[in-house]
Amino acid sequence: MNSISLKAQVNTSQFMLVDMQVQLAVAMPQENMAAVVKNCGTLLQSARLLNVPIIITEQYPKGLGHTLAELSAQSVGIQPIEKKAFSCVQEPRFKRQLTGDHPQIILAGMEAHICIVQTALDLRAIGKQVFIVEDAVVSRNPANKANALARMRDAGCIVTNTESVMFEWLAVAEGDVFKALVKLIR
Repeated sequence: MNSISLKAQVNTSQFMLVDMQVQLAVAMPQENMAAVVKNCGTLLQSARLLNVPIIITEQYPKGLGHTLAELSAQSVGIQPIEKKAFSCVQEPRFKRQLTGDHPQIILAGMEAHICIVQTALDLRAIGKQVFIVEDAVVSRNPANKANALARMRDAGCIVTNTESVMFEWLAVAEGDVFKALVKLIR
């Protein structure tokens, strides 16, 4: 890794949306899903506005469906990577999309205690700095999410939130992109 920063930086980050799929979403606590989908959408839009590379994955889409329509609409032109392994890192197509000059990976999606944690731990093992967006990840059982967040933090991942990532990427409160980003959180 070139340099380590405790802040997400726009020129060194890649954003990953992991397995935000139709059939998985219906199994999640519905009181949490609206906020998680909103936050994932906000991160997608922010990444697009700031030219942060985006990777989207889908776990066995034949059985679990495709990415939620509201998120697919915000990621037009990005082809999701289909996978069967829980860790995205185990999928060769995913590894090919990792950008060498972007050592920071921002993770959002589901489930925190399965695909997110396995991906995060494998990314750490290959030298990436991993940020977990706590308000943009979910598990069926909140205790499993809490355990996964603790494990990832213990493994050296930075646990953060949607607005922190957005404003760390942005860095200054000026210009048209700033105005567009502020509208996303109002």
